[in-house]
Amino acid sequence: MYRFAPSPTGDMHIGNLRAAIFNYILAKQSGKKFILRIEDTDQDRNISGTDSEIQEILTKFGIKWDALYYQSKNLKFHREFANKLLIDKKAFCCFCTQDDLSAKKDLAKEQNRAYRYDGTCEKLSDLEVLNETREFVVRMKKPNHTMKFTDVIKGDLNFDLDDVDSFVIMRSDKTPTYNFACAIDDMLMDISFVVRGEDHVSNTPKQDWIRECLGYEKSIKYAHLPIILNKDGKKMSKREKDSSVKNLLDIGYLPEAILNYLVLLGNKAPVEIFTIKEAIKWFDIKNISKSPAKFDIDKLNQINREHIRLADSQRLSEIFDIDEKFSDLIKFYTQEASLIPEIKAKILAIFGKKNIPDEFKKSVEILRNEILKMQNFADFDDFKSTLMKNSNLKGKMFFMSLRILLTNTTHGPELCELYPLIKTYLKEIVSI
Repeated sequence: MYRFAPSPTGDMHIGNLRAAIFNYILAKQSGKKFILRIEDTDQDRNISGTDSEIQEILTKFGIKWDALYYQSKNLKFHREFANKLLIDKKAFCCFCTQDDLSAKKDLAKEQNRAYRYDGTCEKLSDLEVLNETREFVVRMKKPNHTMKFTDVIKGDLNFDLDDVDSFVIMRSDKTPTYNFACAIDDMLMDISFVVRGEDHVSNTPKQDWIRECLGYEKSIKYAHLPIILNKDGKKMSKREKDSSVKNLLDIGYLPEAILNYLVLLGNKAPVEIFTIKEAIKWFDIKNISKSPAKFDIDKLNQINREHIRLADSQRLSEIFDIDEKFSDLIKFYTQEASLIPEIKAKILAIFGKKNIPDEFKKSVEILRNEILKMQNFADFDDFKSTLMKNSNLKGKMFFMSLRILLTNTTHGPELCELYPLIKTYLKEIVSI
């Protein structure tokens, strides 16, 4: 069983989407189920409607889940398992106040050492705990052995006792922390393989320790994906516009192109351009590099152009909101632009009202009148020579005026290449 477990706390990051794609591909390859689990237990950070946005984005990328869960629905199980850990003396109630903990953390900082919980409340007797009236959190007792696991990408990883510490599993409001809810839900849902970002590496031994203390014997495989770097070689922040999947879609990248790029990123792929169905045939998580991968917007632009060229007429009509008959024209303009709005603007300019500089108004009018009188020519050279002869225009006044009349711009692709794609609509174009 595989899962994608996003938190509904903001726009989906490309790193999250990358993990979702890989989990989905691996589930398809293995014939196992793929679960979407909305991790919504942190009520203070949840943003209303974000869960629906997550589902909408995944759907656009062709990622279909077999079951949808909301983590908050498992609250009763989280509390039951926390209580079991308390009964079994694997966890303890901690009454330390935030002021107490802050003072201890400040002292550790002054002494230039890493802060670790000092076990103050772990030493309390059952009677002392029963007599306490203060609010408390529940902490796990530290492991009594080194925690280790094998990462499919990173290899064997070991964690000393101090690396895990006596971490909190239930807050004072009786809601679970991330690590506890995640550990319990993965156990309940029989998750067999977890693929997620490498920022979760330190969480893995904690989650394994929770399940071990509950007597769960099934092992879970892990693959932690290296971080994605920005153009400056630094970790890409969620605040950067290029990191937001929603933003990339809004500015004109195709879902299939973004998916293609994210699978390709830091990967040894047999081909550069592919669909998710094709990737399912050859993808191997072991081929993902251990090193961080740099996000290259120019590469994404190139891949976006390729997917526009590969798309059929119906798909292009859908994403550009333009009649299917203009699909070849859309593909033609990928030589000049990469994004949907850029290409669409060039096509609309051809069929829109022309903005004619004063210098060319007379010559453009002459060409317009001549074209409206002419028959349609299959060949551009025949069209050009006939129009030049009939208009008595030459050089700049002919070619620049013709370009303005046909494309509504003074610069662009070769007219001889554009002509075959617009010749059928020539009189419509010049009439506007």
